[in-house]
Amino acid sequence: MIHRQDGFSLLEAVIAVALMLLVTASVFQMLNPGHGSYAAEPETADMQQRLRVGADTMSKDLLMAGAGAYLGTQVGSLSHYFAPVLPFRQGAVGDDAPGTFATDRITVIYVPSTTAQTTLAADLTGNLSAPTLSLAAETDCPLNPATGVAFKECGFAKNMSVLLFDDTGNYDMFEITSLSDATAEVVVNRPPDAAHTTYKAGTTKVVEAVSHTYYLKTDTVNQVYQLMHYDGTTHAGVPVVDNVVGLSFEYFGEPQPPVIRNPTDAASSWKTTYGPTPTGGVANCIFDAAVPPVPQLVVLGGGAPGLVPLAAGQLTDGPWCPNVANANRWDADLLRIRNVSVTVRLQSANASLRGPAGALFTYGGTSRGGIKWVPDQEIRFSVSPRNLNLGR
Repeated sequence: MIHRQDGFSLLEAVIAVALMLLVTASVFQMLNPGHGSYAAEPETADMQQRLRVGADTMSKDLLMAGAGAYLGTQVGSLSHYFAPVLPFRQGAVGDDAPGTFATDRITVIYVPSTTAQTTLAADLTGNLSAPTLSLAAETDCPLNPATGVAFKECGFAKNMSVLLFDDTGNYDMFEITSLSDATAEVVVNRPPDAAHTTYKAGTTKVVEAVSHTYYLKTDTVNQVYQLMHYDGTTHAGVPVVDNVVGLSFEYFGEPQPPVIRNPTDAASSWKTTYGPTPTGGVANCIFDAAVPPVPQLVVLGGGAPGLVPLAAGQLTDGPWCPNVANANRWDADLLRIRNVSVTVRLQSANASLRGPAGALFTYGGTSRGGIKWVPDQEIRFSVSPRNLNLGR
């Protein structure tokens, strides 16, 4: 009798190993998508958080755009004096030329909650690099607790940004370098591009103000893409959000030209729906010299009550305020802006989670498998600055 030994034949062992490898490969194949998700989901969450930071930061300043003085004379929205929303970079460093329209940057100006609000006591003339502002003593200035008398410097402080504007469309921003309460004089640094405008005493408002410029920094050589913020002074811009690969601004505005609210009133009491108020028989940048004045801006969008898109051509063709020769001139149609739509696009900070450049990726990465792809994310939001919509 032949007795067989216990065990497996070579064929059976080969089959068993093959089955084991097949099952193991199937398990790893099932785990691979999970591994990709494990790498991608935290990055997706981080991108969404960065989108929120960018949207919140810009929307807060856009909402305040145009907020003006509320103490003394010349109170109300800045849109009654000049355009506080500009589709270009403006400031002491690297500002754009007059008439520029850029879709990837914006400048907004407004007056914060402050007691630093007064008028000039003497004309500001000349083109000195460090002009001196003589401030008027107004009852709305904060009181010195020791004497009970208003501070002559009216709440202004060193390194503060100040805005000068009049009722003809002139405006300039300066930075305080020194001040004296005894003489109520403030020495400011004149930016290189400041207009050499003569600002008249009594009719020129002096207020603390802030300027916010948001723009896209694109450095393809070093692969640096950032949403940047610039404060309008000699300070450099600072990053707000990294890996921002797309930033665009669109503008929607008032279709009707400005008009005099009560044209039958005396010319000295005329008020416009928006823009600088003309004086009787004297033209300004948006009204002619007729009595009552006739606006030089045209009706847009067929006169429909809703807001209309404002294209680059409409915001760069004049008429120019305060005049075409002013170094700080601006297009009168910028006064129409009532809504700003913002689009922000972000990419993954990790190149291994980005695929080839295309519809999903503005700048390609090293990933060649869709399992570990984290496509660019985009957010679009609109802001209607409340101080630009008071008359609607």
